[in-house]
Amino acid sequence: MSASVDDAVLDEAGTRTPPRKVVHRARRGRLARRRERAGWLFVAPNLAAVLVFLLFPLGFSLYLSFHAWDLFSPPRFVGTANYRRLFGSDPLFLIAMRNTAVFTVLTLLPTVAIGLVVAAVLNRKLAGIGLFRTLAFLPLVASTVAMAVVWRFMFTTDDGLLNLALGWFGVGPVPWLTDPDWALFSLSIVTVWKSVPFATVILLAAMQGVPETLYEAAKIDGAGAVRRLRSVTLPLIRGPLSFVFVVTVINSVQAFDQAYALTGGNGGPETGTYLLGIMLFQHAFGFYEVGYASALAWVIFAILLALTIVQLRLARRTETEL
Repeated sequence: MSASVDDAVLDEAGTRTPPRKVVHRARRGRLARRRERAGWLFVAPNLAAVLVFLLFPLGFSLYLSFHAWDLFSPPRFVGTANYRRLFGSDPLFLIAMRNTAVFTVLTLLPTVAIGLVVAAVLNRKLAGIGLFRTLAFLPLVASTVAMAVVWRFMFTTDDGLLNLALGWFGVGPVPWLTDPDWALFSLSIVTVWKSVPFATVILLAAMQGVPETLYEAAKIDGAGAVRRLRSVTLPLIRGPLSFVFVVTVINSVQAFDQAYALTGGNGGPETGTYLLGIMLFQHAFGFYEVGYASALAWVIFAILLALTIVQLRLARRTETEL
């Protein structure tokens, strides 16, 4: 045999491969391994952040939910006592559940409805529409606590801006933050004002992806603006609309900062704004019942998970029917 044949190498398939190709494959293998190691090094900081700031707190809170801990003494295992107390002997939990459910409904429906209308209005080619879009999105970048403090001054019963405006029309002062029922309604107004820009951004982006030819065909068929919104826009933005539903529900159930800044950390007046977030804060940092607060946190997580799954299944079923 010639030298080139004698120096050939048999690969796994039994074919002869010249040495240069073997060396080239080995180099490519080493290069691929180096790239893989480099990739892991690049994502390692993010993975470490997820592990430290997400997975570990989740696991530790689940561990604490089966313990009694006051931040000073060692945790004491109590089994499911925290959950039994939560569902069996704590009347404030039912009040917090009721207030949170009402608050979620009062926030969800106006947020989605107003977000749809504002997105439809902004999805037009008009002079100066950029200025209106900027004004509509300003609440999205405002600090939640800062805007809650401003709204608190506006809700003042005696000389608040809203009651002064109502007085011009002959309407008496409204106890926005001093009556339990009005306080929850006022909190919903502030949350809707804060949530509408986010819903508008998502829905406007989805509307801009709808082909213009569909609107033109609907116009030729004689469909008005409302009919085009109902028959063309809504079916094509059903996915983003479901996303807005889910995010709004999650934010409503987890609401805390605006309630704390608007009515204080006690859920007042009386128990008018006693939400699950306020209850969680009180037990964790007011009563130092960290184990009980952790159990409440996991109950909130289970509620949000169930609501999200139901919403996603309903959205998929509707898309299948369409």
